[in-house]
Amino acid sequence: MNRKFIDVSFKHLFSAVALFSVLALGAILLFVFIQGSLPFFTSTAQGIRLVPQRIDELTVNGEQYLNHATFIHLPKGTDRITLSFPAAHGSETLEITINTSEKNPEKILSFSENEQIKITYPEAYVYTVSWPAAIAALEKRIHIILPEPPYSFWNFVSKMHWRPSTLKVYGIFPMIAGTLLASLGAILLGVPIALLCALFMAEFLPDKLAALVRSGIELLAGIPSVVYGFFGLMVIVPAVKNTFNIPSGNTLLSAILVLAIMILPTIITIAETSLRAVPRSVREASLALGASKMQTAWRVVLPHANSGVIAGVILGISRAVGETMAVILVAGNSPQLLANPLLKSIRTLTSTIAMEMGYASGRHSEMLFSIGVVLFSIILILNSMIMLFRRRMEQA
Repeated sequence: MNRKFIDVSFKHLFSAVALFSVLALGAILLFVFIQGSLPFFTSTAQGIRLVPQRIDELTVNGEQYLNHATFIHLPKGTDRITLSFPAAHGSETLEITINTSEKNPEKILSFSENEQIKITYPEAYVYTVSWPAAIAALEKRIHIILPEPPYSFWNFVSKMHWRPSTLKVYGIFPMIAGTLLASLGAILLGVPIALLCALFMAEFLPDKLAALVRSGIELLAGIPSVVYGFFGLMVIVPAVKNTFNIPSGNTLLSAILVLAIMILPTIITIAETSLRAVPRSVREASLALGASKMQTAWRVVLPHANSGVIAGVILGISRAVGETMAVILVAGNSPQLLANPLLKSIRTLTSTIAMEMGYASGRHSEMLFSIGVVLFSIILILNSMIMLFRRRMEQA
């Protein structure tokens, strides 16, 4: 009776934990997808926002604000702004007309004639009005932030420039290309080496020596990615620079070499385990038919273990596509796309998220979530293509 009660209790406990894990994962994915889709359907704000700087008492359209430290939100559809605040010689007043039908942010606001002020337009959708003082640190300023309209998804994935701070341009095509080039290069270089190494360990290496090598490879699989990145920065980057006589070794080639080294332990470990799990009778049947040991390993054992081998390849690809720290250290992180990028600096999607999430805000932060959604989609598409390839192999 006690044993049955314990078994039922553990069954319900495991079911609850599994359900909680699925719900938590689903909630995380839903949050990321919602945040990533917001920039393409909503504006950054409902109306214009004001941010006073070194102005303790400000009147906006007849409403007074004292020591206001956050945004002053204006109602949507406001077509005129009247600003006033006390000054040394009386009061300062500014009239601003809003053209709600204008699409160009540089032409939306029109200011009344006032020789005492300076108006700057340092970045898209933000005006800064300054009242000069004896020193710049005493200038009174008002920042006028216009709402950014929904961004075009096509421009997001196809434009060549990423300038979130100055021009509010969010084009990630060079980063998509950099991610795909670095990942595919690492796959083309690393997967064949990993499969040959796994096949050699499982079929030709003596058991004791294979166990020793296996332990070393499993140890390499547990090394943090930043260590691989530091190795690439200290060894691979200078080697690439000296070999090709280029100004900097932080290039796509360096990223490919580091990623190829990183995915080797993962693929080798899983593939070698799958190869060793192939029944001995399969090998004996092949040898009995006159096949050599090499033919048996290559044409019988490897196809028989293709399910586990492909699982290892998928994990390796996922690690290559999603790698961050190692790529940041060796790739150069320049968001550009050139005709011959192999010896040029690149930036990947993961690098952009890691480097800019700490200071991003507003639309910029939402766009980084959108990059995460694109990255997830790329991994899903690559893995689906591999699974389709395996299914066709099984049907052939």
